[in-house]
Order: sequence, then structure tokens, then C-alpha cells
Amino acid sequence: MKIYHNPRCAKSRDTLKIIKEQGVEPEIVEYLKETPSKDELKDVINMLGVSPQDIIRKGEAAYKENFKGKDLSDDEWLEAMVEYPKLIERPIVIKGDKAVIGRPPENVKELL
Repeated sequence: MKIYHNPRCAKSRDTLKIIKEQGVEPEIVEYLKETPSKDELKDVINMLGVSPQDIIRKGEAAYKENFKGKDLSDDEWLEAMVEYPKLIERPIVIKGDKAVIGRPPENVKELL
């Protein structure tokens, strides 16, 4: 199991806590320090069954300043997330070929 985690985010911390309470020690990727590649993001988005724009955090300053009101292609959204990792919704938890967004944190129970 892998979690794309931001330790400063309460939802991310809560999701990690649920995972650990089940006796699982996931691989923790602090995606703001270790930004996923475009290909990694594409794989995660496919596992989630969404489009890149669906996991963009539209409340972030980087979104408002650079992307609000713009109609980007999937490829351009992937590039934006690599350049501005704060745009990536968090946390994302992966197990095998399935992934969920931990909002609410209880979503992770689908993978446990």
C-alpha cells in the first residue's frame, strides 16, 4: 500500500492513521518533496478512474493564479501537477491496481 501524503494536512494524517490502525505500514510518499512524474500521475489517475482535472485542488493559490478559467488538456493538467504539486488532491492511497482519495479519510477502508 502506498499513500501520497502531506503531513501538514489533517485529512491526510487521519487517512494514514486509519491505515496504521489496521496494522498496515504503507509506503509514504511526501509528494510535495518527492513529486510524482507525469507517468506516475497518469497511472494513479487511471487507477482512480477520473480525469486529471478531477484531482486538482482549485482552492490553492497556484490554481487561482495560473489556471483558473483555463481549459487545459489532460496532458497540460498533468504537467501543471508536476510543476505545482500542491495542486494534487490529497491524500491518494494505492493498493495493487486500485486507488482512492482519502476525502473523507474513511474512503481508504475500501482498500483495507
